[in-house]
Amino acid sequence: MFFCASGLEIEIQITASDSIGNLAYIILIEKVTQTSIGRKNQSLSNATNLFENMGAKWYLIHHHGSPILR
Repeated sequence: MFFCASGLEIEIQITASDSIGNLAYIILIEKVTQTSIGRKNQSLSNATNLFENMGAKWYLIHHHGSPILR
């Protein structure tokens, strides 16, 4: 998807989030704009990010995205 891209922008809209102990998740919509050879291409995806708190820092431990078909 990002091969040969000269520019990349990602806008997000968080639709849900929660945390339990040292784990947390967010569910979001990602709008990805990719620029390549002067042309822009946009795509939308539903995404889930899972985080774990280790040593007082939050780390992304899993990302899943599925395209939103138009």
